[in-house]
Amino acid sequence: MCICIDCDHVDRCITYNAVETQHQQPHLSDSPDFDPLEPSINVNIRTQDDLIEMEWDVVGCLSFLLEKGKWARLRPGLPLPT
Repeated sequence: MCICIDCDHVDRCITYNAVETQHQQPHLSDSPDFDPLEPSINVNIRTQDDLIEMEWDVVGCLSFLLEKGKWARLRPGLPLPT
């Protein structure tokens, strides 16, 4: 799971915005202005028949600042992204 959901910067982060784009999800911000230091992204690739699915998860970031539940507070009632 992406660590961004519990990061204070999630709604301003350029990297998280790119992850939202890869997952074809609505953006928390249309104009993110926070460029994080050294984010690490895992890309999991799954294939089934002719279908290729990629899942992007930020697993490390020097700018990570813990704010438990930040994403959930920004999107109340929606399930956490997986």
